[in-house]
Amino acid sequence: MFQYLIRRVLIAIPTLVVISFIIFAVLDLAPGDPTGNLPLTIPPEVRELVRKSLGVDDPFVIKYLKWARQFFIYEPISIIEDATQIKLTGEAGFPRILSWQTRSPVSDLLWQRLPQTLWVVGLSYVFGILIAIPVGVVSAYRQYSIFDQIGTFISMLGFSVPTFFTGLLAILLFSVQLKWLPSIYDTTLVVKDWPSFVLQVKQMIMPVTVLAFFNAAQLSRFMRSSMLDNLSQDYVRTARSKGLVERIVVLGHVLRNSLIPVVTIIALGIPSIFTGAIITEQIFRVNGIGDLLIRGIYNSDIPLVQTITFIFAILIVLFNIVADAAYGFLDPRIRYN
Repeated sequence: MFQYLIRRVLIAIPTLVVISFIIFAVLDLAPGDPTGNLPLTIPPEVRELVRKSLGVDDPFVIKYLKWARQFFIYEPISIIEDATQIKLTGEAGFPRILSWQTRSPVSDLLWQRLPQTLWVVGLSYVFGILIAIPVGVVSAYRQYSIFDQIGTFISMLGFSVPTFFTGLLAILLFSVQLKWLPSIYDTTLVVKDWPSFVLQVKQMIMPVTVLAFFNAAQLSRFMRSSMLDNLSQDYVRTARSKGLVERIVVLGHVLRNSLIPVVTIIALGIPSIFTGAIITEQIFRVNGIGDLLIRGIYNSDIPLVQTITFIFAILIVLFNIVADAAYGFLDPRIRYN
């Protein structure tokens, strides 16, 4: 297992290098100018200084290397001021990759937004998994029962209806009509006592529920399908013929083997936790990474979009490796040679 993981990591490194180069090259060719949103009254020489300070006119290779460096080395900011401009640099004197829109280091913007995304999207994904697996198991074991039919209907409804519709419906019902929950997520709220904790929970209920409903609807269908495939296998009949308790047959044998394809779906969905739920964050005004990405695209903030896109690629490659490693624990027949 350890040797297999080492091989996968060694293969992933050049893969990510190629992906990073492609992402940077494609977005670097996209139209965009960091001075495009500046007032027209600003003189051309000042605009040129801004472009120079952001490294827009540097050679392609130099820009790529400076951009890639931020993923390996983090340095606190120091401000260097000279007669012409102010530069944000690291302790070693290397220029930091700055957002064209905010003029702040891209890495710092991501660290500021990450907690909000993890709280909302992360909790919704965990709740979605905790709901989907039991529902899928029971629906498959009691196929065509009332529970299965209701579960199938709700799952198809949750998977078919987009989150922007369910989000707006929740706001209209629980915020506008009933006035139970706040419609806007207050990212400036600091939990320091019980009332602030209650307010934090109340503002998280709707976005977490909307996303958890969507995730559970998708995963429960995969879980049910995988369980049905394994319930008809010969090893299940053999286990029952040996006199094993039905609970052990279902949970110890069928569920374990049924989780193998579902683990892939779960693992590939984990990167979305870190990159944010773009639509839901926009609806509930959650200042997460998804909202940051939308603002970056809207404002043609190329360095910001490049960084978030590549982070998403890193997470996909990483959790593919995690999913492959989990197969060996779920199915003893799998051997990594």
